[in-house]
Amino acid sequence: MKVLFTNPPWWENLEFKWGVFPVVRAGIRAGSRWPFTFQSLSFPGWRFPLEYCPKPFFMAYAASYACKATGADITLRDSIVRRESYARYFDFVGAGDFDLIFFESATPSWEHDRRLIHRIHQISPKSKLVLTGPITNCEPHKILSEMPVVACIKGEYEKGSVQVLEGATGVIEHQLLTASEMNAAPWPMYDECVATRYLDRKPVGVKRPHAQVWSSRGCPYKCIFCVWPATMTGNDPTGEGKRSVRYYSSDYLEPYLRHIIDLYGFRSVYFDDDTFNLGTGHTVEMCQMMKRIGLPWSAMCRADTIKMETWDAMKESGCYGVKLGFESGNQYVVDKIVNKHLDLAYAKDVVRHLRKLGMTVHGTFTIGLPGETPEQMRETLDFIRSIPLNSHQLSGTAEIEGTPLHRLRTNGKLKKYEAASVDENYTALSDGRKKLAALSVELQNR
Repeated sequence: MKVLFTNPPWWENLEFKWGVFPVVRAGIRAGSRWPFTFQSLSFPGWRFPLEYCPKPFFMAYAASYACKATGADITLRDSIVRRESYARYFDFVGAGDFDLIFFESATPSWEHDRRLIHRIHQISPKSKLVLTGPITNCEPHKILSEMPVVACIKGEYEKGSVQVLEGATGVIEHQLLTASEMNAAPWPMYDECVATRYLDRKPVGVKRPHAQVWSSRGCPYKCIFCVWPATMTGNDPTGEGKRSVRYYSSDYLEPYLRHIIDLYGFRSVYFDDDTFNLGTGHTVEMCQMMKRIGLPWSAMCRADTIKMETWDAMKESGCYGVKLGFESGNQYVVDKIVNKHLDLAYAKDVVRHLRKLGMTVHGTFTIGLPGETPEQMRETLDFIRSIPLNSHQLSGTAEIEGTPLHRLRTNGKLKKYEAASVDENYTALSDGRKKLAALSVELQNR
């Protein structure tokens, strides 16, 4: 059986307005918690080497897991990092003679992807198409009835992929790997010819090429907009359920890291967990492992889940920087709308401490939350200027299916998000970049 796990091209504005570079918009899909489009310096058939591109983690793990479990002939093709043209991609699919094609999607890319799925079906009518990703949390039965799709797999899709390869169809409900299953699973698959092209230049200090890896899955916190803990590593669309966290052990990760470092020549490591530093035990275990590995590393963290001295241990083990999620610069918004319950004053102290250690800090923020006022948005901008970040990311709050933010529109109110409301100030968009542009214009006009 021949199987393709595909992350197809996603381009917009392909009229090529030439200046110094052609002006096109490129999309980021699998691998991103919030898929989005951006004005790209790449264009179909050519990739600008310094552009952000995340590894498609769920797809990479599912591909290798299904390969080991079924013995199928499995190919992973990441056309996003390849910056592949549609013509070349369709030629590849048409010539591949695949029995099954797995496709991951979410709201921001869905209108584009549904057209692509129909086109793939025309090119390769014998191939059975399987849909995965957050989009399967939104009317999967309707998708199955209207699209040339034989199955919709909810959540992380190792086990679901195996079921489909063994003949299952229809809606495949969430089936999470246990921690022991994770640590017994094969290492994630790569699209070999582009394995070193994945890049996240934040936090400042990355050495290329760098390996993007997970040391855990899931997050216990229930931020209103957060996609993966609500839709992929859990099934919690209202924020009232239990969200699990499962850890990879150093016994699993260390040989994997040594293997890919030797194979691909990676010069640094980025842990792209939902929250890397959940508790001292796991954090210290990873620090000890990275000391043995001997490469500089960075991670996506939260400011208040470890003691100050544990940050010191991270620095001593080679951690050069971290990303910290603040979300808003207004404490009321953080507590009552986002439901993050992060003490912003303490988070400021953590940033100052990290900078004194010589670590770089990248802060992540969002505006356009439901119930947030323009004045509170401006407070976020003031807060960003008030702390010694090396870099920051400001996004418009993306509304993606399967999250409490998406459910808020249906329910009107959610118990865990007492100040969140869909009012006249709220704009619903699933692409955070496009929403930020709209909000910036609105704030300037007030």
